[in-house]
Amino acid sequence: MQLSVIILNYNVRYFLEQCVLSVQKALEGIDGEIIVIDNASSDDSCEMMKTKFPHIKLIENKDNLGFPKGNNIGVAQAKGEYVCILNPDTVVAEDTFSKILNTKNRQLNTGIIGCKLIDGAGNFLPESKRGVPTPWVAFTKIFGLYKISNYFGKYYAQHLSENESGKVDILVGAFMVMKRELYLEVGGFDEDCFMYSDDIDLSYLVLKTGKSNYYFHETSVIHYKGESTVRDGTYMKRFREAMQFFYKKHFKKSWFFDVMMQVGSFVFSLLKKNQQKNEVRILDEYVVFSRENLELNLPKKATYLSDFNQFENQSNKNIEIIFDTTTFGFAEIITFMQLNKSKNLSFKNYILSSNYLIGSNNSNDRGQIILL
Repeated sequence: MQLSVIILNYNVRYFLEQCVLSVQKALEGIDGEIIVIDNASSDDSCEMMKTKFPHIKLIENKDNLGFPKGNNIGVAQAKGEYVCILNPDTVVAEDTFSKILNTKNRQLNTGIIGCKLIDGAGNFLPESKRGVPTPWVAFTKIFGLYKISNYFGKYYAQHLSENESGKVDILVGAFMVMKRELYLEVGGFDEDCFMYSDDIDLSYLVLKTGKSNYYFHETSVIHYKGESTVRDGTYMKRFREAMQFFYKKHFKKSWFFDVMMQVGSFVFSLLKKNQQKNEVRILDEYVVFSRENLELNLPKKATYLSDFNQFENQSNKNIEIIFDTTTFGFAEIITFMQLNKSKNLSFKNYILSSNYLIGSNNSNDRGQIILL
Protein backbone atom coordinates (compact mmCIF):
# COMPACT_ATOMS: atom_id res chain seq x y z
CA MET A 1 0.00 0.00 0.00
CA GLN A 2 1.31 3.44 -0.93
CA LEU A 3 -0.39 5.86 1.50
CA SER A 4 -2.24 5.84 4.82
CA VAL A 5 -4.12 9.02 5.74
CA ILE A 6 -4.37 9.44 9.52
CA ILE A 7 -7.15 11.75 10.77
CA LEU A 8 -7.42 12.40 14.50
CA ASN A 9 -10.84 13.76 15.45
CA TYR A 10 -12.27 15.45 18.50
CA ASN A 11 -15.78 16.91 18.45
CA VAL A 12 -15.75 18.28 14.89
CA ARG A 13 -18.26 15.92 13.31
CA TYR A 14 -19.23 18.10 10.32
CA PHE A 15 -15.67 19.17 9.52
CA LEU A 16 -14.64 15.52 9.75
CA GLU A 17 -17.31 14.46 7.25
CA GLN A 18 -16.21 17.08 4.74
CA CYS A 19 -12.55 16.15 5.27
CA VAL A 20 -13.15 12.46 4.67
CA LEU A 21 -15.18 13.20 1.53
CA SER A 22 -12.28 15.23 0.14
CA VAL A 23 -9.69 12.59 1.08
CA GLN A 24 -11.72 9.87 -0.61
CA LYS A 25 -11.65 11.84 -3.86
CA ALA A 26 -7.94 12.55 -3.51
CA LEU A 27 -7.15 8.84 -3.02
CA GLU A 28 -8.82 7.76 -6.26
CA GLY A 29 -6.18 6.02 -8.33
CA ILE A 30 -3.88 5.65 -5.31
CA ASP A 31 -3.43 2.48 -3.30
CA GLY A 32 -4.34 4.03 0.01
CA GLU A 33 -6.42 3.88 3.16
CA ILE A 34 -8.05 6.26 5.62
CA ILE A 35 -7.77 5.72 9.37
CA VAL A 36 -9.89 7.91 11.64
CA ILE A 37 -9.02 8.00 15.34
CA ASP A 38 -11.61 9.56 17.63
CA ASN A 39 -10.43 10.96 20.96
CA ALA A 40 -13.65 10.30 22.91
CA SER A 41 -15.79 12.91 21.16
CA SER A 42 -19.04 13.81 22.87
CA ASP A 43 -20.76 14.65 19.56
CA ASP A 44 -21.95 12.04 17.05
CA SER A 45 -18.65 11.85 15.12
CA CYS A 46 -18.32 8.09 15.56
CA GLU A 47 -21.93 7.39 14.67
CA MET A 48 -21.55 9.51 11.54
CA MET A 49 -18.44 7.57 10.51
CA LYS A 50 -20.15 4.21 11.04
CA THR A 51 -23.23 5.28 9.11
CA LYS A 52 -21.71 7.20 6.20
CA PHE A 53 -18.25 5.61 5.92
CA PRO A 54 -18.64 2.05 7.25
CA HIS A 55 -15.72 0.81 5.11
CA ILE A 56 -13.24 3.25 6.72
CA LYS A 57 -11.23 2.09 9.72
CA LEU A 58 -12.41 3.86 12.87
CA ILE A 59 -10.51 3.68 16.15
CA GLU A 60 -12.56 4.84 19.14
CA ASN A 61 -10.45 5.91 22.11
CA LYS A 62 -12.23 5.84 25.45
CA ASP A 63 -10.45 9.00 26.60
CA ASN A 64 -9.02 12.12 24.98
CA LEU A 65 -5.42 10.94 24.69
CA GLY A 66 -4.12 14.09 23.05
CA PHE A 67 -2.75 14.79 19.57
CA PRO A 68 0.58 12.89 19.82
CA LYS A 69 -0.72 9.64 21.25
CA GLY A 70 -3.86 9.66 19.12
CA ASN A 71 -1.82 9.95 15.93
CA ASN A 72 0.72 7.38 17.12
CA ILE A 73 -2.12 4.91 17.63
CA GLY A 74 -3.28 5.50 14.06
CA VAL A 75 0.17 5.16 12.51
CA ALA A 76 0.75 1.94 14.44
CA GLN A 77 -2.12 0.38 12.48
CA ALA A 78 -1.25 1.96 9.13
CA LYS A 79 -0.17 -0.21 6.20
CA GLY A 80 1.05 2.45 3.79
CA GLU A 81 4.66 3.09 2.81
CA TYR A 82 3.83 6.76 3.44
CA VAL A 83 1.60 8.30 6.07
CA CYS A 84 -0.21 11.62 5.96
CA ILE A 85 -1.03 13.26 9.27
CA LEU A 86 -4.15 15.31 8.54
CA ASN A 87 -6.35 17.51 10.71
CA PRO A 88 -10.11 16.90 10.48
CA ASP A 89 -10.78 20.61 9.82
CA THR A 90 -9.03 20.45 6.45
CA VAL A 91 -10.09 19.98 2.83
CA VAL A 92 -7.61 18.45 0.41
CA ALA A 93 -7.67 18.94 -3.36
CA GLU A 94 -8.17 15.98 -5.65
CA ASP A 95 -4.55 16.27 -6.84
CA THR A 96 -2.92 16.80 -3.43
CA PHE A 97 -1.68 13.29 -2.72
CA SER A 98 -0.82 12.37 -6.31
CA LYS A 99 1.29 15.52 -6.76
CA ILE A 100 3.15 15.07 -3.50
CA LEU A 101 3.79 11.36 -4.00
CA ASN A 102 4.99 11.97 -7.54
CA THR A 103 7.23 14.96 -6.86
CA LYS A 104 10.91 14.19 -7.33
CA ASN A 105 11.63 15.95 -4.05
CA ARG A 106 10.28 13.07 -1.99
CA GLN A 107 13.19 11.01 -3.26
CA LEU A 108 15.91 13.56 -2.46
CA ASN A 109 16.70 12.71 1.16
CA THR A 110 13.35 14.20 2.07
CA GLY A 111 11.95 13.82 5.56
CA ILE A 112 8.54 15.46 5.85
CA ILE A 113 6.68 17.11 2.98
CA GLY A 114 4.12 19.84 3.64
CA CYS A 115 2.06 21.94 1.26
CA LYS A 116 0.42 25.34 0.93
CA LEU A 117 -2.34 25.82 3.51
CA ILE A 118 -5.06 28.45 3.16
CA ASP A 119 -7.78 29.52 5.56
CA GLY A 120 -11.51 29.52 4.89
CA ALA A 121 -11.27 32.92 3.18
CA GLY A 122 -8.59 31.81 0.71
CA ASN A 123 -5.68 33.50 2.50
CA PHE A 124 -2.28 31.84 2.76
CA LEU A 125 -1.41 30.54 6.23
CA PRO A 126 2.23 31.43 6.98
CA GLU A 127 2.67 28.52 9.38
CA SER A 128 2.68 26.27 6.30
CA LYS A 129 6.48 26.68 6.43
CA ARG A 130 8.58 27.62 9.44
CA GLY A 131 12.07 27.68 10.86
CA VAL A 132 13.32 26.08 14.06
CA PRO A 133 12.05 28.33 16.89
CA THR A 134 15.39 28.86 18.60
CA PRO A 135 15.26 31.38 21.45
CA TRP A 136 16.11 34.25 19.09
CA VAL A 137 13.67 33.13 16.38
CA ALA A 138 10.94 32.72 18.98
CA PHE A 139 11.69 36.20 20.28
CA THR A 140 11.27 37.72 16.78
CA LYS A 141 7.96 35.88 16.40
CA ILE A 142 6.46 36.69 19.78
CA PHE A 143 7.28 40.38 19.54
CA GLY A 144 6.36 40.71 15.85
CA LEU A 145 9.82 41.59 14.50
CA TYR A 146 9.30 39.26 11.52
CA LYS A 147 6.80 41.80 10.16
CA ILE A 148 9.49 44.49 9.97
CA SER A 149 12.08 42.78 7.80
CA ASN A 150 12.93 39.41 6.25
CA TYR A 151 16.08 39.59 8.38
CA PHE A 152 13.80 38.53 11.23
CA GLY A 153 11.82 36.16 9.03
CA LYS A 154 13.16 32.77 10.04
CA TYR A 155 10.08 31.79 12.05
CA TYR A 156 7.94 31.72 8.91
CA ALA A 157 10.78 30.62 6.60
CA GLN A 158 10.55 33.86 4.64
CA HIS A 159 13.49 32.84 2.45
CA LEU A 160 10.72 31.19 0.41
CA SER A 161 7.57 32.89 -0.78
CA GLU A 162 4.26 31.06 -0.51
CA ASN A 163 4.62 30.17 -4.22
CA GLU A 164 8.13 28.72 -4.00
CA SER A 165 8.91 25.13 -3.12
CA GLY A 166 12.02 24.35 -1.14
CA LYS A 167 13.67 23.15 2.03
CA VAL A 168 12.30 24.37 5.35
CA ASP A 169 12.89 23.29 8.92
CA ILE A 170 9.41 22.96 10.40
CA LEU A 171 6.06 21.89 8.93
CA VAL A 172 2.65 22.13 10.50
CA GLY A 173 0.90 19.09 11.97
CA ALA A 174 -2.33 19.87 10.11
CA PHE A 175 -0.75 18.28 7.01
CA MET A 176 2.41 16.18 6.98
CA VAL A 177 3.47 13.45 4.56
CA MET A 178 6.41 11.21 5.36
CA LYS A 179 7.57 7.61 5.16
CA ARG A 180 5.98 5.50 7.87
CA GLU A 181 9.38 3.90 8.48
CA LEU A 182 10.87 7.34 9.21
CA TYR A 183 7.96 8.26 11.49
CA LEU A 184 8.58 5.11 13.52
CA GLU A 185 12.37 5.60 13.45
CA VAL A 186 12.16 8.97 15.23
CA GLY A 187 9.50 7.68 17.61
CA GLY A 188 6.54 9.55 16.15
CA PHE A 189 4.99 12.39 18.11
CA ASP A 190 6.34 12.78 21.64
CA GLU A 191 3.50 11.71 23.92
CA ASP A 192 4.84 13.80 26.79
CA CYS A 193 3.65 16.86 24.89
CA PHE A 194 -0.13 17.17 24.80
CA MET A 195 -0.38 19.69 21.95
CA TYR A 196 1.00 22.78 20.18
CA SER A 197 4.72 21.91 20.01
CA ASP A 198 4.30 18.35 18.78
CA ASP A 199 4.69 19.18 15.08
CA ILE A 200 7.74 21.37 15.81
CA ASP A 201 9.30 18.54 17.79
CA LEU A 202 8.64 15.90 15.12
CA SER A 203 10.00 18.13 12.36
CA TYR A 204 13.11 18.84 14.43
CA LEU A 205 13.67 15.14 15.18
CA VAL A 206 13.57 14.43 11.44
CA LEU A 207 16.14 17.18 10.79
CA LYS A 208 18.42 15.57 13.35
CA THR A 209 18.46 12.36 11.27
CA GLY A 210 20.14 14.33 8.47
CA LYS A 211 17.08 14.52 6.24
CA SER A 212 15.50 17.69 4.89
CA ASN A 213 11.91 18.77 5.30
CA TYR A 214 10.26 20.24 2.23
CA TYR A 215 7.53 22.78 1.52
CA PHE A 216 5.65 21.98 -1.71
CA HIS A 217 3.60 24.89 -3.06
CA GLU A 218 2.00 23.23 -6.08
CA THR A 219 -1.08 21.98 -4.26
CA SER A 220 -3.23 23.74 -1.67
CA VAL A 221 -5.25 22.50 1.29
CA ILE A 222 -7.88 24.43 3.24
CA HIS A 223 -7.22 24.48 6.97
CA TYR A 224 -10.09 26.10 8.81
CA LYS A 225 -7.77 26.12 11.82
CA GLY A 226 -9.92 28.03 14.31
CA GLU A 227 -12.31 25.12 14.72
CA SER A 228 -9.70 22.76 16.13
CA THR A 229 -8.32 25.14 18.75
CA VAL A 230 -10.41 27.40 20.94
CA ARG A 231 -8.31 30.33 22.20
CA ASP A 232 -9.33 30.29 25.86
CA GLY A 233 -7.53 30.14 29.21
CA THR A 234 -6.72 26.47 28.70
CA TYR A 235 -5.15 27.29 25.34
CA MET A 236 -2.84 29.88 26.91
CA LYS A 237 -1.71 27.47 29.60
CA ARG A 238 -1.04 24.66 27.16
CA PHE A 239 0.73 26.96 24.70
CA ARG A 240 3.19 28.09 27.37
CA GLU A 241 3.72 24.52 28.53
CA ALA A 242 4.30 23.34 24.97
CA MET A 243 6.95 25.96 24.21
CA GLN A 244 8.71 25.25 27.49
CA PHE A 245 8.61 21.54 26.66
CA PHE A 246 10.33 22.04 23.29
CA TYR A 247 13.08 24.31 24.60
CA LYS A 248 13.85 22.19 27.62
CA LYS A 249 14.07 19.11 25.40
CA HIS A 250 16.29 20.54 22.66
CA PHE A 251 18.09 23.61 24.03
CA LYS A 252 20.10 24.48 27.09
CA LYS A 253 18.10 25.84 29.97
CA SER A 254 18.47 29.58 30.62
CA TRP A 255 16.74 31.54 33.35
CA PHE A 256 16.63 34.62 31.10
CA PHE A 257 15.04 32.63 28.30
CA ASP A 258 12.54 31.04 30.69
CA VAL A 259 11.41 34.46 31.89
CA MET A 260 11.25 35.82 28.36
CA MET A 261 9.20 32.84 27.22
CA GLN A 262 6.83 33.10 30.16
CA VAL A 263 6.14 36.75 29.40
CA GLY A 264 6.26 36.47 25.62
CA SER A 265 4.14 33.35 25.29
CA PHE A 266 1.56 34.82 27.65
CA VAL A 267 1.31 38.00 25.57
CA PHE A 268 1.22 36.05 22.31
CA SER A 269 -1.45 33.62 23.48
CA LEU A 270 -3.49 36.46 24.96
CA LEU A 271 -3.46 38.19 21.58
CA LYS A 272 -4.55 34.96 19.95
CA LYS A 273 -7.40 34.65 22.40
CA ASN A 274 -8.58 38.17 21.60
CA GLN A 275 -8.41 37.40 17.86
CA GLN A 276 -10.71 34.42 18.26
CA LYS A 277 -14.07 35.53 17.03
CA ASN A 278 -16.96 34.63 14.83
CA GLU A 279 -17.08 37.62 12.54
CA VAL A 280 -20.54 39.11 12.08
CA ARG A 281 -21.09 40.10 8.46
CA ILE A 282 -24.21 41.68 7.06
CA LEU A 283 -24.74 39.86 3.79
CA ASP A 284 -26.26 41.55 0.79
CA GLU A 285 -26.73 38.45 -1.31
CA TYR A 286 -25.62 34.92 -2.10
CA VAL A 287 -24.00 33.43 -5.15
CA VAL A 288 -24.52 29.69 -5.50
CA PHE A 289 -22.30 27.70 -7.85
CA SER A 290 -24.18 24.58 -8.83
CA ARG A 291 -25.32 22.69 -11.88
CA GLU A 292 -28.24 21.25 -9.92
CA ASN A 293 -31.42 22.77 -8.56
CA LEU A 294 -30.67 23.16 -4.86
CA GLU A 295 -33.31 24.05 -2.30
CA LEU A 296 -31.22 25.93 0.24
CA ASN A 297 -33.93 28.29 1.52
CA LEU A 298 -31.48 31.15 1.86
CA PRO A 299 -32.68 34.26 3.72
CA LYS A 300 -31.64 36.71 0.97
CA LYS A 301 -31.42 36.96 -2.78
CA ALA A 302 -29.40 34.18 -4.39
CA THR A 303 -27.86 34.17 -7.87
CA TYR A 304 -27.25 30.70 -9.27
CA LEU A 305 -24.28 30.21 -11.59
CA SER A 306 -23.14 27.02 -13.31
CA ASP A 307 -19.62 28.18 -14.23
CA PHE A 308 -16.92 30.01 -12.27
CA ASN A 309 -16.21 32.25 -15.27
CA GLN A 310 -19.68 33.76 -14.91
CA PHE A 311 -18.81 35.41 -11.61
CA GLU A 312 -18.10 39.12 -11.36
CA ASN A 313 -17.25 40.49 -7.93
CA GLN A 314 -19.25 43.55 -6.93
CA SER A 315 -16.94 45.02 -4.30
CA ASN A 316 -19.67 47.29 -2.93
CA LYS A 317 -21.64 44.25 -1.72
CA ASN A 318 -20.96 41.61 0.91
CA ILE A 319 -21.47 38.33 -0.90
CA GLU A 320 -21.48 34.79 0.46
CA ILE A 321 -20.42 32.26 -2.15
CA ILE A 322 -21.76 28.73 -1.81
CA PHE A 323 -20.08 25.86 -3.65
CA ASP A 324 -22.03 22.71 -4.44
CA THR A 325 -19.38 20.06 -3.77
CA THR A 326 -21.34 17.41 -5.67
CA THR A 327 -20.82 19.22 -8.99
CA PHE A 328 -17.53 21.06 -8.42
CA GLY A 329 -14.26 19.47 -7.35
CA PHE A 330 -12.45 20.60 -4.23
CA ALA A 331 -9.41 21.57 -6.33
CA GLU A 332 -11.60 23.87 -8.43
CA ILE A 333 -13.12 25.39 -5.30
CA ILE A 334 -9.74 25.96 -3.64
CA THR A 335 -8.36 27.61 -6.77
CA PHE A 336 -11.38 29.90 -7.04
CA MET A 337 -11.04 30.92 -3.38
CA GLN A 338 -7.39 31.86 -3.80
CA LEU A 339 -7.98 33.82 -7.01
CA ASN A 340 -11.02 35.70 -5.66
CA LYS A 341 -10.14 36.28 -2.01
CA SER A 342 -11.59 39.61 -0.94
CA LYS A 343 -12.84 41.29 2.22
CA ASN A 344 -16.35 41.42 0.82
CA LEU A 345 -16.49 37.71 -0.04
CA SER A 346 -17.04 34.73 2.23
CA PHE A 347 -17.21 31.07 1.24
CA LYS A 348 -19.26 28.05 2.30
CA ASN A 349 -19.31 24.52 0.96
CA TYR A 350 -22.58 22.65 0.53
CA ILE A 351 -22.34 19.03 1.68
CA LEU A 352 -25.24 17.08 0.20
CA SER A 353 -24.71 13.88 2.21
CA SER A 354 -25.81 15.57 5.44
CA ASN A 355 -27.44 18.68 3.93
CA TYR A 356 -25.38 21.48 5.51
CA LEU A 357 -23.22 24.48 4.71
CA ILE A 358 -19.75 24.76 6.23
CA GLY A 359 -16.90 27.27 6.21
CA SER A 360 -15.20 30.11 8.08
CA ASN A 361 -14.48 33.77 7.39
CA ASN A 362 -10.87 33.94 8.64
CA SER A 363 -8.16 31.90 10.34
CA ASN A 364 -9.30 32.98 13.82
CA ASP A 365 -12.95 32.20 13.17
CA ARG A 366 -14.13 28.98 14.82
CA GLY A 367 -16.11 28.21 11.71
CA GLN A 368 -19.78 28.06 10.91
CA ILE A 369 -22.05 25.11 10.23
CA ILE A 370 -25.55 25.76 8.92
CA LEU A 371 -27.87 22.76 8.99
CA LEU A 372 -30.47 22.93 6.22
